[in-house]
Parts: sequence; C-alpha cells; structure tokens
Amino acid sequence: MKRFTALLLVACLFGLQTIAQKVKTTSGSDDILKSESAINIEFNYDNITVGKYKNEQDYIVAKTEEYNKKEAGKGDSWAASWKNDREARYEPKFIELFKLSSGMSVVTTAKYTMIVKTISIEPGWNIGISRKNAEIDLEIWIVETANKSSKLATFTINNVPGGTAFGYDFDTGLRISEAYAKAGKSLGKSLK
Repeated sequence: MKRFTALLLVACLFGLQTIAQKVKTTSGSDDILKSESAINIEFNYDNITVGKYKNEQDYIVAKTEEYNKKEAGKGDSWAASWKNDREARYEPKFIELFKLSSGMSVVTTAKYTMIVKTISIEPGWNIGISRKNAEIDLEIWIVETANKSSKLATFTINNVPGGTAFGYDFDTGLRISEAYAKAGKSLGKSLK
C-alpha cells in the first residue's frame, strides 16, 4: 500500500510539471504555421521581472552589489554574464529544441517571425543542500516578417522549470537556459 501511495504521488508530481509547461493560445491560431517549414525567431527581454524584483535592473544592481561585497569584481563579472547568457545560452537552447521538436528550420528570410517575449525569470538556486529550479514565463507572438506590428497569434508558456537531472546546476545561467530549452521543446511540439 505504501508503494502504491508513493507511486501515485510521483505520478501526480510529474503531471503537475506537464501542466505547468502547457502552451496556451491567447489569440489567433497556430494553424498559420502548419504549412510552413521555416520561421524566423527573435527574442525580447523588455520590462521583465526577476524573482521578487519588479524590474530586471533592480535585480542586477542588488546582485552586483552583493557579489562585489563578497569579492571585488565578482559582481561586475556576474552582471556581464547575466546579460551575455541571453545570446550565448538561452536563445541557442530555445532554438535548438524548437527545431528538433517542430521540424521547422530557423531562417531570417522566413515568411513569419516568432517573437519570444520573456515576461519573468525566477533564477532559482542551488547551494548543495538545498535547491530550487529556475522558472520562466514567456509570451510568444507570431507576426509577418515584413510587418511585425500586427500579431497574428499569441501564446503563453508559464512556469517552465529549468534545472539539470542530477542537480549539478550551481550556475544560474545553466538553470535558466534549461528552462528556455524546455519552453522551445514544448512550443515546437504544440505547433507540429
């Protein structure tokens, strides 16, 4: 009986994680992409919240000061990495898993562009004895590449977790990049 209860609990937890990554259509339809074999992808990080901070700049300032107090220059290095991780880690991971799961290629000359708008980032933590996965909330806009002012479809993906399988994700950038990878995979599957 104890085994059955434990298995039921594990099944429920995996079910909750699947629900948390569900792609929701908020306007338009994904049918517009059904006949397309290629898409352009752009990323937007304007006005995002990070953890308990209402805006990203407040988070960057607080973390930079915190790390610089511990070790001179460490906060400045961290702040540079925080910004650089977008192009170096998050975007490539999202694109890689999106391409694999959707079967679409990513080219700048495609008829449609997908704009991946980050709404919020929870960086999570890993201090060895305690950890919390990163989480991201995204809004996805499908627009014509030639006319990006009109949204043809809008999707949301909320509470996408990011972390590694064995917990060796002490680096914030790694955890967040895994969340982007999962978001790309979920979106690609939903647009297939």
